[in-house]
Amino acid sequence: MFSTDQKSEIDAARAAWSQTRRDTVPAVEEALYQPEPVLGSGFVRLIDYMGGDAAIVQGARVSYGKGTRSISDDRGLIRYLMRNRHTSPFELAVAKFHVRAPIFVTRQWFRHRTASINEYSARYSVLEKEFYFPRAEDIARQSASNKQGRGESLPPDAAEHVLALLREDASRCYDHYLEMLNQDEAGNAIDPDRPVVARELARMTLPVNVMTQFYWQINLWNLLHFLRLRADAHAQYEIRAYADAILGLVERWVPQTFEAFRDYMQEAALLSGPALRALRGVLAGEQVDLQAAGLSKREAAELLALLPEIGPRLR
Repeated sequence: MFSTDQKSEIDAARAAWSQTRRDTVPAVEEALYQPEPVLGSGFVRLIDYMGGDAAIVQGARVSYGKGTRSISDDRGLIRYLMRNRHTSPFELAVAKFHVRAPIFVTRQWFRHRTASINEYSARYSVLEKEFYFPRAEDIARQSASNKQGRGESLPPDAAEHVLALLREDASRCYDHYLEMLNQDEAGNAIDPDRPVVARELARMTLPVNVMTQFYWQINLWNLLHFLRLRADAHAQYEIRAYADAILGLVERWVPQTFEAFRDYMQEAALLSGPALRALRGVLAGEQVDLQAAGLSKREAAELLALLPEIGPRLR
């Protein structure tokens, strides 16, 4: 995952301590700079952060210092803010991550435009020969019900064939990439008399499973929105793996906010007006027709998946 020099740099950064007047979070201080492996050679590293649960409470109360409220009062306030979507106090906490991921994952990631991003430039530098290949058990058929999702896993022999194709294509494309750059994997010129194709053009031959790196700075509220969508079972497995790694860091950084996020966003459900009225009818002992109540077939199916126990009360 890292060269010897890079490991030494990480170890040196983790060994160094700086005196500060800023409020810090000891649990997340221990995690700083340390890579969390994701998808083999990918990783997430927390590089820096500002604020924590105390900063959110301070911003909400617009108080000096930590105030005189108890921890239980702070927890209650954070849960109130989360429950009622009072977002601005959460925006006062900020985190910066270093991420290594396949390009196809980053293209989903960067759809979340409420962050500051700087990515490795393949116009300026040469991309490493590092590719993501899924595990055989993660290679699946196209879902019949979800145009952007996976269905059941392929049989082992079919999955191995797909993996062989992916590896063959990645190797061939990278060889062509180096040929256009007129250099070997060590960076030495192959033929001094042959012209070098511009990096910005040579990169076009690389597939989207090549690994890239970027720094990502985002405030806590926008980070939680990212996690609500990308740490969800409906998200693509590969980006969900990164979101799960970040979730662990968020829990260490802002444990009270993480608890509220889990209860009021991640494990909560949003009901439409028609769904809520239908549910009230069921609770009142009525026989309810979800279609007649104004729910689409998909919304009705989602409501039944969420609350299967209401099935016997429907007609």
